[in-house]
Order: sequence, then C-alpha cells, then structure tokens
Amino acid sequence: MSKLSWIFFGLFAISIGLYPGIYLILDMQGGLLNTKSADLLESFWMYGFYLHIIPGGMALLVGWPQFSSRLRLKKMALHRVLGKVYLLSVTVSGLAGLYISLDATGGIIAKIGFACLALGWLFTSFMAWKRVRQGDIQGHQHWMIRSYALCFAAVTLRLWLPAFMIVGIPFLTGYVIIAWLCWVPNLIFAELVIRKQQRSKELASA
Repeated sequence: MSKLSWIFFGLFAISIGLYPGIYLILDMQGGLLNTKSADLLESFWMYGFYLHIIPGGMALLVGWPQFSSRLRLKKMALHRVLGKVYLLSVTVSGLAGLYISLDATGGIIAKIGFACLALGWLFTSFMAWKRVRQGDIQGHQHWMIRSYALCFAAVTLRLWLPAFMIVGIPFLTGYVIIAWLCWVPNLIFAELVIRKQQRSKELASA
C-alpha cells in the first residue's frame, strides 16, 4: 500500500470510527432513524442500534493500525491489546448488527444483505482469532484482511449513499442495493489482496 493510500485509509477509518459519537451528542432523528417507526425507536431495537454503531466505530479505529508492519514488529504487546479490543468490539457490534438487521430499512433483500454482512464479519473475525491461537500467523493475517474489509463496510456504505443520491436514485431503492454493495466488493478486494500476497511469497521462495 502506498503512503497516500495509507493516509486515506486511515482518514476514512478514523472519521467514520468517530462518527457514532455524533449520535450521543446531537439529535440524529432526521437521518437513517427517520425511516424507522416510532414504536421501533422506543423499543429494545434502539439499544441494539447503539450496541452496533459504537463498538463498530471502535473496531474501525483500532483495526486499521493493525496492518502496520512497524507496529507488529516493534510493539507486539500493543498489537495484541488492540487485537483483543477489536475482537471484543466485533463480537458486540456484529451480534447487535445481526439483531437490528431484522428491521433493516428496505425490506427482505436489505435485511438479508445486512444479516450476511454481520454473520460474515463475525465468522472472519473468529477465524482470525482461531488461526493466531493455532500459531498460523499468515492465516491469521489473511482472515484479518477479510474481517476488516467487512468492518470497512461502515465506510463504503457512507460513500455509496451520497453517490446514489447525486445520480438521482431514490433513497429506499439505493439502500437495498447498498445493503450488498457496501461489503461484497470489499470482500472481493480482500481476496485479491490475499492472492497477491500469496503469489509474492511464492515468487520470493522460488
């Protein structure tokens, strides 16, 4: 990753990672929450919403520095602490995300899209933890790439939404598409990165 790409990667992770804090400071009822019924907003769903966005923001914040080889080599203890915080955040946010996906705006297609995202995020993170426990560092790194690609859906969702609005796609129509578009390309990109790393390693050992 180039230095410029790394800077943009970090800026997006930090800005969207901190974004949930706005919900604690300002009245955000005019945003996505405006598409929810009053009964839903007064139910347990709201607890699930906050349990999803706040730990999810934390996962974004602590996850991106983990890809720094300098951090892993020079500050392994910090790397491990941040990894534990990331996994805890994913567990809480992923389970809460699965719960609130049952009432996702946009109907059944959007619900399935966000539910698959939550399940995929939980699974890839579990596999990353399992691989490192087994001493498979490369496998751990590969699964972490997949996990963070799904975590980064919080960023890509917020990039796609205004893009769809600019070209005139109605919010509900766009949101159904973005329920899948925010994470499927991310996962494909992650697989391409992993394959590139594998090919580079094979060439280096040839």
